[in-house]
Amino acid sequence: MNINTNQAVTDKPKIGFWKCWAMSVGVMIGSGVFLLPTVLAPFGSISFLGWLATSSAAIIIALILGRLASRTERTGGFYVYTQEAFGNLPGFLIAWGYWLGIIFAITAISTAFVGYLSAVIPAIGVSNLSQAITAAIVIWTFAAINIKSIGSGAFIQLITTILKLIPLSVIIILGVTNGTADNIPAFNPQDQSIFSAIAATAMLTMWAFVGLEAGTVAAGDVVDPKRTIPRAIVAGTLTVTFIYIAATAAVMMLVPVDILKTSEAPFVDAAKSLGPIGAGLIAFGALISTAGSLNGNIFLGGQMPMAVAIDGLAPKILARKNKGGSSVWSLVISCVIATVLLVFNYQEGLIAAFTFLISMSTLCTLLPYALSAIAEFRISRKSSKGWALIALIAVAYVVIAMIGSGVKILAWGLILILAGVPLYYLNKKFQ
Repeated sequence: MNINTNQAVTDKPKIGFWKCWAMSVGVMIGSGVFLLPTVLAPFGSISFLGWLATSSAAIIIALILGRLASRTERTGGFYVYTQEAFGNLPGFLIAWGYWLGIIFAITAISTAFVGYLSAVIPAIGVSNLSQAITAAIVIWTFAAINIKSIGSGAFIQLITTILKLIPLSVIIILGVTNGTADNIPAFNPQDQSIFSAIAATAMLTMWAFVGLEAGTVAAGDVVDPKRTIPRAIVAGTLTVTFIYIAATAAVMMLVPVDILKTSEAPFVDAAKSLGPIGAGLIAFGALISTAGSLNGNIFLGGQMPMAVAIDGLAPKILARKNKGGSSVWSLVISCVIATVLLVFNYQEGLIAAFTFLISMSTLCTLLPYALSAIAEFRISRKSSKGWALIALIAVAYVVIAMIGSGVKILAWGLILILAGVPLYYLNKKFQ
């Protein structure tokens, strides 16, 4: 394996606007969109107000991250913004927590991928062991692609993002041409207060936007990052907002509410008018969607440890790149830990493992959102009152979302993030 230092790599591929856009869109659109219409149906059409609240918050966060990204060309995203605002230890802890979130996401998304694949190939789902082995194979297939070169990982991300939008776009078109507004659920069938209903649906939809920051992390490999990254992540968030809301509306227009409430595959039910090809199209979409999200998280699993190591806050070996510009050791270590976590969590079964992992991954991402918004507030409070206010709104929304994750998840998140403190000082001692 021909390894060079980060500085020695002069022919590394560059990531342009569309690959940067695909990184954010591809990580955001994973497995969740294919179940959300069923989850939201009991709340009625008031759930669209929840979508609007969440998407507005996501767009605000994207604007904040874009503004922060416009000031630096350093790789690391959240880590860079926090370190520059608050110092090395807070920066390290945010990077540590986000890296853990990436690992949890790799494990969770590979679990979801195997769940969809088992529906196509039933033999895979006969035991937890066969599911775990399949998930591990999938993880290491994408790891190999990303190890080959940073360009390979980014290219796969672009292709899978385009492919995953096809079935979702077909459903949206079907909703317009074949759907009926009569199928849309009543406005507030549970007769909740408007605030309670919007809050509940906003919490359910928030994690669907986690990953919007993905386009910020590899700044050192992006062409003209100060200009490209802000445009790409805002455009990506707007793209996903449209897809999510339009696809949810389309499914609700195509599937009667009494069926939708209990559907385990709402998009398959929505595609029935296409005949046998409908189920195949949605199965293909779900597999490609989860595969693309998995690839994006593995890509990030190589970038984040590398960024910290470049600054001397993590072992130097993590900063090394191969000829393709990939941080090989960061990728390998991230995927090894994800694979070990996969084996342990499959002992509890697919659903239990997925639920815990996705909750932990979401929490480990929400905290960096909050710290990034606070960093922007500190920068803008004297020079730009408008941006300072936007930053405070972002902080408030993220804090509410974190509280909504529950005491158990918050406690585990705190423990895991604080576990990074001794690692920080241990590395400092041996530098």
